[in-house]
Amino acid sequence: MCEVMRARVRGLLRKVRTASAERPRDAGMVTSEYAMGLIAAVGFASLLYKVLTSGQVMAALQGIVEKALDVQF
Repeated sequence: MCEVMRARVRGLLRKVRTASAERPRDAGMVTSEYAMGLIAAVGFASLLYKVLTSGQVMAALQGIVEKALDVQF
């Protein structure tokens, strides 16, 4: 009984090893992809900052805050 179990475990381990050996090793991003993602994120953040600090958006946000503070309880 014990030998049968050992044989089954060996067979399963052999299948796992061959499956992992055939799998490509591309598991994540490389440094250049991280750099491009970082540049894109910084660009988006700067665009968002410019939009939120523009005069029209500042006036709209100020109006919303003033309206919220003038609420009667």
